[in-house]
Amino acid sequence: MGLLTFSINVTLDGCVDHQEGIADDETHAFFTRLMDACGAMLWGRVTYEMMENYWPAVARGDTAAPPAMREWARKLEAKPKYVVSSTRQDFPWTNSYHVAGDLSAGVRRLKDATPDGVLLGSGKLAAALDRLDLVDEYRFLVHPRIAGHGPTLYAGGLPGTRRLALVSATPLRNGAVAMHYRRAP
Repeated sequence: MGLLTFSINVTLDGCVDHQEGIADDETHAFFTRLMDACGAMLWGRVTYEMMENYWPAVARGDTAAPPAMREWARKLEAKPKYVVSSTRQDFPWTNSYHVAGDLSAGVRRLKDATPDGVLLGSGKLAAALDRLDLVDEYRFLVHPRIAGHGPTLYAGGLPGTRRLALVSATPLRNGAVAMHYRRAP
C-alpha cells in the first residue's frame, strides 16, 4: 500500500490561496520532485478544474511559461490524476479518473493500487481524508508571507489534534521552507 501524502503551499498564517505562494523555478522544481516520487495525484473537483484550465495548455506549449513550469506541466500531463467529485462525472484531461462512491473505500483502493504513493493537493479534500485517518504524510511548502485572509488550512477543523514527527525541514533560496512530516505513532 502506498502512502497518501498531503502537499500544499501555505503562508505563515495558514492561508492556502494558490495566488499567495511564491511561484518561481525553485518552487516548481520542489513540486516536480514530489510529483516524480509519487505514483498518482489526487484532487477534489475545484482543484482539478483550476489545474485543468491552465496546465494542459502549458504542456502543449500554447501558453508561455518558464522551463521549470513547462517541465511540471509535461510531467503532470503524463501522471495519473484522480478526482473526487459528487457533481462532475466527465474528466477529459489526459490520464484523469473519477473516484466515485464511498470516499474512504475509494481512497483506500487507490492507495492499495499505487505502491509509489498518492500526492494529495486539495485542502478541503485533505481535511475530509484526515478526518478518515487516511493521510500518512504532510509536505508543506511554507511561504514567508502573512496573507491575512483565507482560505486557511483545516478551516473546518479535525476531531482531534494530529501528532506529527518531523522528517525534514529544508529552506529554499526564496525564503520558503519545505516541511516534511509523518503521522506520529
